[in-house]
Amino acid sequence: MSEQAAAGSGGHKPKVLTFSTVNISDIGIDLAGSSHMHYPPSVTTISLPCSSGIKPKWILHAIESGFDGVFVAADGTDCALVPDCTDRTAKIVEEAQRLLKEQGYDPARVKMAAICSVCAESYVNLVGQFVDNLREMGAPTKSA
Repeated sequence: MSEQAAAGSGGHKPKVLTFSTVNISDIGIDLAGSSHMHYPPSVTTISLPCSSGIKPKWILHAIESGFDGVFVAADGTDCALVPDCTDRTAKIVEEAQRLLKEQGYDPARVKMAAICSVCAESYVNLVGQFVDNLREMGAPTKSA
């Protein structure tokens, strides 16, 4: 279902927090905006130097603070700070998913993808699909 259809039917509009990186994924996300590519306005971005600097508890905190999901726009192999950025970031996301599950949240509320400086279209597609998935899941609730 498109965001407009959901909004028109009073559907849930998921809020997403994107962790992005200053030197790589920020540029791709900015390119999406400057190219007038549409992605949901309920997506908020926080910039960091490197995706491997994210703390798993930040992701849990985002969900507990009212975000429906967290999208990690990882540096991938383009990271100039650490050679194993992708592996480190993947472990952080896995740990965050474990924390979410321990707290009774669906671990699918976290998504990671490498977003490069020219990946505007990929970001728009990935975050759009993520928002659609979150809409189907509904607002975060702890399972018993």
